[in-house]
Amino acid sequence: MSEIIKNRYEFVVLFDVENGNPNGDPDAGNMPRIDAETGYGIVTDVCIKRKIRNYIEVAKEDCEKYKIYVKEGVPLDVNRKWAYAETKITVPQKTDEPKEKADFDKIRNFMCDNFFDIRTFGAVMTLKYNCGQVRGPVQINFARSVDIIAPQELTITSCTYANEGEKSSTMGRKHIVPYALYKTEGYVSANIAKSTTGFTEDDLELLWEAVINMFEHDHAAARGKMAVRKLIIFKHESELGNTQSHKLFERINIVKNDCELPARKYSDYTVEIDKTNVPVGVSIIEKL
Repeated sequence: MSEIIKNRYEFVVLFDVENGNPNGDPDAGNMPRIDAETGYGIVTDVCIKRKIRNYIEVAKEDCEKYKIYVKEGVPLDVNRKWAYAETKITVPQKTDEPKEKADFDKIRNFMCDNFFDIRTFGAVMTLKYNCGQVRGPVQINFARSVDIIAPQELTITSCTYANEGEKSSTMGRKHIVPYALYKTEGYVSANIAKSTTGFTEDDLELLWEAVINMFEHDHAAARGKMAVRKLIIFKHESELGNTQSHKLFERINIVKNDCELPARKYSDYTVEIDKTNVPVGVSIIEKL
């Protein structure tokens, strides 16, 4: 097994959507999420992590050490119950922790060892079959569109009927963003990996792979055409880091080539990375 990571990382992901809904808001009739005050589009961290989990599930096919804890259609306590059965630890009453600290550490470590998303993002595993709370070394911010978005609500029709006996075509609604480029930032803590979850170098490489390909096996009519366009990684030489994260994020500048026209493709933007006077101890890695 590979070693636990020893370097801190920050990363920036650029992805776009064309004629699709990247993240519907259930409080707004499933319209694309939007910052009501500014008009910029939003994609939640939960949505992004869902795509990463889905890729891991496809790529690793539930193999040892790469199971997924937050999995569609599977109650969370099923996985926690399995952990108690495998470690042969007595299930505590109600929501209490196992009485012996060694037992509690054992079952929490079992969950980290076997579930990639717990080892990566952490999890709250309380209530029945209590496995504790784990703070993950990888954290991701909300994504925000580079420009103000203009969501559209389109009427769609069907050539058939929903129910027998109806005499008119079924009408429906479809919500899209014609085009938008989104940016999100992420953090990888070697300190938390070492002290808590055991996130390894192999896990890190798999994470980069999943980020790059997170939309490739998630295509759907509602989401239109979505793709990751660029992954920019800032690698620190030390475990605790060599500079502040915001100073690295500020080195990325996205310029719209023609301010008179709305963007409709990725090439309508130029992505600039300031590689001059990079802080000592930090290297920049570009993927894609």
